[in-house]
Amino acid sequence: MTPRSLLLLLSLVVLGLLAWELRWVLMVLFGAVVLAVALDVPVSWLRRGLRLSRPLALLLVLMVLALLSWQLADLLLPELLEQLNQLTQLVPALIARLSELLGGVSVLEGLEGRLSDLITLDKLQPIGAQLIGFAGGAASGTVLLLLMGLLAILLVLDPRSHQRLVLALTPAHSRPLVQNLLTESRQALGGWLAGMTLSASVVFLLTWAGLAALKVPLALLSGLICGLLTFVPTIGPTLASLLPVAVSLLISPTLAVQVIVLRLVLQNGEAFLLTPLLLSRTVNLLPTVALMAQLSLGALLGLPGVLLALPLVVVLQVFSQRVLVEQVMDRWT
Repeated sequence: MTPRSLLLLLSLVVLGLLAWELRWVLMVLFGAVVLAVALDVPVSWLRRGLRLSRPLALLLVLMVLALLSWQLADLLLPELLEQLNQLTQLVPALIARLSELLGGVSVLEGLEGRLSDLITLDKLQPIGAQLIGFAGGAASGTVLLLLMGLLAILLVLDPRSHQRLVLALTPAHSRPLVQNLLTESRQALGGWLAGMTLSASVVFLLTWAGLAALKVPLALLSGLICGLLTFVPTIGPTLASLLPVAVSLLISPTLAVQVIVLRLVLQNGEAFLLTPLLLSRTVNLLPTVALMAQLSLGALLGLPGVLLALPLVVVLQVFSQRVLVEQVMDRWT
């Protein structure tokens, strides 16, 4: 090994260790980039359609988002809170129903009793300490989200200056390639976010309407969970179906079968028709790649890693195609 190769290897090791130590900072930065791309999509539409300046277009987008959030919260939040209260009341009945259907499994029969035994003063004290720690973590997470939002707004206000900063840190002969990578990554990420948001919204509305038509309890809560878990391919829709199926079992097995059929139709329609149609011009992730990325980043970073895994894979897929495949593999002799 030549001294130059050894120096390069040591530099990569040091950079890897530094990145691991700063992983939470990098996670916040990448989350801000994802949020900035999500905001930049409607900002770009407004700038092309209404010829607005970037700050004015961003202000208009933020005002519209705030108004829509307030209207949705005013419309859906009371019913959602009521359904959450109903869910807590249905848990014992659901456990009893599952125990009855499974022939009186001892684990399920004793679960409610063990839950009652846990609700004592001496048992609640360590739980209270854990809740304090959880509250501290939630406060820290809120600060990180606010910082991520502030960084995203700064990125949207002046994206070209940040692109020039990235280009200035690359060698001159590689700047055209890096410029193309930044442009394609932004297009792919923006298209993926827009497509998945529309797909999740359609799944939420159709699931809510279908469950309400079948008169399944907690229809709004179930539809919201199904819509949100659309962003988690492969395992997300399956996990989302557990709540409406379990609740429908409290009424009748026939209704549970109808709910399963409804979810299968919507899940397959979203996976094989709606999402490929929306992402046909941007990027479509293989389910195996998406699942492995979520498992890997979830093991390293927890829930934030799971949430940012798919946007990161979208960007890495562009980098792999343009750098690893076209610049390395295709030129390998």
